[in-house]
Amino acid sequence: MRTRTILALAVLALTASACATAGPEATTPAGSGGPPAPVEGYDWFFHADEDAARLAYGLAESDDLRLGLDCIRASGRLSLSGVAQDAAKPEFYIESGGETARFPAEAEPSQLNDGVFLSAQAPADAPVFQRFRRLGWLALWQDGTRQTFAPHPASAPNIERFFAFCG
Repeated sequence: MRTRTILALAVLALTASACATAGPEATTPAGSGGPPAPVEGYDWFFHADEDAARLAYGLAESDDLRLGLDCIRASGRLSLSGVAQDAAKPEFYIESGGETARFPAEAEPSQLNDGVFLSAQAPADAPVFQRFRRLGWLALWQDGTRQTFAPHPASAPNIERFFAFCG
């Protein structure tokens, strides 16, 4: 059952991530000091079952996914997924409140668009994720562009739920 759940989440992530097109622009310039504002329609969505959980940032009721974080209950490990335009430097370069981290990624051609599907592993207790857990937002840098991912007030508690589940 556990393997099926993980496989189902992975397939969903691959399918949804590969369909992503244009996304939200940075809502706060880098270094401005203020938290980014939520983007209308985009939000953090949380889903958990008995063994696995997913926190995904994207457009409501669509397959437009910007970043997916998955974990097995109490594992302390995250699986990251998303899309990029090319695989020149396959990585997730993540920022939250001035804390940054780079996670090398595996890239494979997307089956649904011209970009690539990226996947990586990371510790849930990495400083950038702990800052994200406290502040409630993070930014993803790709090709010199910064996209901020901030929750709407109603979904902000999902971030803590996710990290509490992951351990």
